[in-house]
Amino acid sequence: MSTRTVRLDDEAEKILQEIRNVTGLFISDVLKQGLISYREKALITTQKMPIDIYSELDLGPGGYAIADSTKVKQTVKEKLKNKLNK
Repeated sequence: MSTRTVRLDDEAEKILQEIRNVTGLFISDVLKQGLISYREKALITTQKMPIDIYSELDLGPGGYAIADSTKVKQTVKEKLKNKLNK
């Protein structure tokens, strides 16, 4: 077991005291539970793969696509032609 010195600002100290008053736990127990809770959250966040993040994005129907994938060449030609004719 190790000993740590931690500085808490007024807000954190107030929260710690509120938790102790409600639960009756010792400071070390409150901090341990907080670390366990944060570890679970951090592991979930850091284990996300790029596809997980991409899947959460709401791109709507077709995402950023401006045309059906089977008509890409035709659509690009049309878009470029329209852009150059302006």
